[in-house]
Amino acid sequence: MTRLPLLVRLAWRNLWRHPLRTSLILFAFVLGVWSIVVLAAYGRGAMEQQIEQSIRNLTAHIQIHAPGYRDDPVIDHRLPPPGPSLRAVLAEPQVSAWAARVRVPAVVASERESAGVTLIGIEPARERGLSFIAEAVHDGRYLESDDDPGLLLGRKLAERLETGLGRRVVVMSQDVHNQIADRGFRVVGIFDGSPEAMETGYLFVGRATLQQMLKLGDDVSEIAIMTQARKLPADLVGRFRQATPENDVQSWTALEPLLELTEELSDRLLMIWSLVIFTAMSFGLVNTLLMAVFERIREFGLFQALGMPPRLILGMVLVESVILLLLALVVGNLLAGATLWSLKGGIDLSAFAEGMEMFGYSPIIYPMLTTADFVTANALVFTLGVLACLYPAWRAARYVPVEAITRI
Repeated sequence: MTRLPLLVRLAWRNLWRHPLRTSLILFAFVLGVWSIVVLAAYGRGAMEQQIEQSIRNLTAHIQIHAPGYRDDPVIDHRLPPPGPSLRAVLAEPQVSAWAARVRVPAVVASERESAGVTLIGIEPARERGLSFIAEAVHDGRYLESDDDPGLLLGRKLAERLETGLGRRVVVMSQDVHNQIADRGFRVVGIFDGSPEAMETGYLFVGRATLQQMLKLGDDVSEIAIMTQARKLPADLVGRFRQATPENDVQSWTALEPLLELTEELSDRLLMIWSLVIFTAMSFGLVNTLLMAVFERIREFGLFQALGMPPRLILGMVLVESVILLLLALVVGNLLAGATLWSLKGGIDLSAFAEGMEMFGYSPIIYPMLTTADFVTANALVFTLGVLACLYPAWRAARYVPVEAITRI
């Protein structure tokens, strides 16, 4: 440890014997670190937006259904309103919002066209902060109460039905007596949704209005629950299951298994990308250090002849590598931070909006760099960089002093 300052001074001077060569390899490392951090932030931001969008697209963090509803979502599989034990769990601080919904298959018909849809009766006040519906209404108005007689229609579905704001449509479904139930609704709001299937596949009406139409009484199809964080406490779902053991309680990971798999795959792809970038950088680093070692063979032989042990020569070359890596990490992270700050308003990919929405991605991506991603990227580059430098350092330390001094 007492010789470390000397090794650092020698390593720093050796690095800048050839400033152009050192600058080029430093530039390559800075570019690699910058790309790893920025791409990690882009990928994380896109993935988080997709997950949050899916959760707000009626999934929520937890859902409660009657047994069999998820396999056959018909009116026969319905729930009573929440009882005292369930309401006690719903009132816990970890629950930020919840709402009961009626969700049934239906047919909507205008004077020109008809389409199969999912008809959902909602509590307008409770849906705020729970789902996308309130913020998505851009033409007309949002539903005002549970017994609002109006209907919210998706923009694409309105175009398909050749109808619009203020027009009347007829909605047909099946009531609790297995009879056809139909009702005329006036379109009071047009909403936009992403992906497009949200606009073409769903209608929203007041929950009480739909219950009356289907003769449901107070029964509902599902209870959707939003918690304080997407990473649910391990025991929260269990407490809901204890409060309503006769019903089916599932978290969003069980309701959207493909989305959870996509998140895991995204993490793996980011790691693979980091390894690919680092592999390309490591070739340049090893080559640069080997060139420096071959040019200084006589110098290493002289050091050993004067009494410097091989381990200090190995340490000196490793210190050179560490200095180079630290410089690259500092500059690369600063550039990445500046880049992400400049993109805090989002990356506008509107030119590819239609294709992105097909896969559930927003046309504007907001990069998001987590502490875990930042630490992982930097630790990966530094650790593998030091490992890649062991071979040049070992080569420098294994020369025999007499042979090294006489080398021309």
